[in-house]
Amino acid sequence: MRRLCTEGTPRSVVTLCVLFGKTKQAYYKYDDNRYLEYLAKENFILEYVKEVRRKDPGIGGEKLWYMYRQCFGDEHAVGRDRFMGIISKYGLNVRKRVRRPRTTDSSHHFPKHPDLTRTLLPCRPNELWVSDITYILLWLNETHYTFCYLSIITDAYSKEIIGYCVGETLESIYALKALEMAFKRLKGVDEVDLIHHSDRGVQYASFEYTGRLHAKGVRISMTESGNPKDNAVAERANGIIKHELLKDMRFHTIEKVREAVKKAVGFYNNERPHMSLDMMTPAQAATKSGMLNKKWISYREKYLVTNQL
Repeated sequence: MRRLCTEGTPRSVVTLCVLFGKTKQAYYKYDDNRYLEYLAKENFILEYVKEVRRKDPGIGGEKLWYMYRQCFGDEHAVGRDRFMGIISKYGLNVRKRVRRPRTTDSSHHFPKHPDLTRTLLPCRPNELWVSDITYILLWLNETHYTFCYLSIITDAYSKEIIGYCVGETLESIYALKALEMAFKRLKGVDEVDLIHHSDRGVQYASFEYTGRLHAKGVRISMTESGNPKDNAVAERANGIIKHELLKDMRFHTIEKVREAVKKAVGFYNNERPHMSLDMMTPAQAATKSGMLNKKWISYREKYLVTNQL
């Protein structure tokens, strides 16, 4: 599938027309008739929204508006309210998802570790990794289903997904595969100053998993309660993949899940802007250091910065 734009470079009307199979003459026909021009631009917006939604079925209208402006420039963009109005007019609003509970087995004999992240504000990549596991439905027929499980490791600073694995069960081997993928980011790094944070699930507390972290010189941190806010970045990354990028998809084989997750992670890391990253993509944020601006207020961050000063 062709990419709509590259690196956020504004595109001309000519390029826009080529992308959507229109002629420049069709766009500018009856140029003195503002209503026809209005309808033409509306049609282009609809085509753009549908194209992005093929990659990310659950992406929200505000991010679509931002991406549209980045793609075609302010000269050919429309205001936020009009953009959102067009989405609503044609029934393209994203329905709010229904959350399902996720259970973590922390009733095990393995050692548990204290939470090292309560007062930590990451200022660079590879300072704090966060891990989580969620489930994805596998449909056996029209009415019966089972589960497979997605393990994800996210860099807390850049929000980039650096390791992932889809497994048939909740065995530790799949979380370990995600960890090994993430470890490739550390190739060539002599000294590691890194914290790995997770819940107290048996996968992350197992000797195999903690042994790999110790071998790499990675400090281990775990939540001290069942509150999802204690591992919010990991929960958020899993939620975006599951409820936004894989929204309304029905899977019948685990191979199809793995294919879809690979595409979703690629879009998430390289194309999807994040409000917590000043509307950069995770791949762009991974090249930065220092505090990143947010498009919303983080009272936790504000509190920690104030008290650290």
